[in-house]
Amino acid sequence: MTGLPLSVEARDLAFTFRQRHSLFRHTHHKAIDGISFSVRSGETLGVIGANGCGKSTLLKIIAGIYSPDAGEMKRHCQKISLLSLALGFDPDLSGIDNALISGMFLGARRAEVQAKIPEIIEFAEIGDFVYQPIKTYSTGMRARLAFSVALTMHTDLLLIDEVMGVGDARFREKAEKAMIERIESDQTVILVSHSEPQIKRLCDRVMWLDKGKVKQCGNPDEVLAAYNRFNHANG
Repeated sequence: MTGLPLSVEARDLAFTFRQRHSLFRHTHHKAIDGISFSVRSGETLGVIGANGCGKSTLLKIIAGIYSPDAGEMKRHCQKISLLSLALGFDPDLSGIDNALISGMFLGARRAEVQAKIPEIIEFAEIGDFVYQPIKTYSTGMRARLAFSVALTMHTDLLLIDEVMGVGDARFREKAEKAMIERIESDQTVILVSHSEPQIKRLCDRVMWLDKGKVKQCGNPDEVLAAYNRFNHANG
């Protein structure tokens, strides 16, 4: 990947959640604490770490949903798509309407998205539910539709937050196969996953986050081995 242009680069990122409990009492949680990294165009970076270590928060900063309290987040790409079960669709709109809106948020014209709707519906495998409000969908159905939109529409950077593990085994295999095809066509991806085999199959590098900091970043086998040793020693 050396020599390829940068897609994103972060320097000393910090982000703190502030929660108000009463008029005079607040608590603070530093979710991201001085993170620096870069991702090159066409690279797939895996992000691992325990729950609450800052993985999802980092993706939201990269996507521009959160602004860091400190540091610098540079995006050398125009179209960024974030797939997350915590984000997404308008629950009162149908699957088709949400697919249209999501595609347009990625920078496509309405006519372009409409032309892709049959392909999106076919991949998502939600049948006539596509005409029903999203609030009637299961978690797996929402994830399949979101994944299908992001996969079908062109995006410069694809951020995936644990959605590839949703759904039955057959759909997970289908989604991973499609993801591999996209990666091999030089798609830039940042993937958050708890699946070690998936990380090994898909990622060029792995970044391990611990309490909002980068613990280690590099070769997938080496980082995963260190991560497993750490968990075993502290389990």
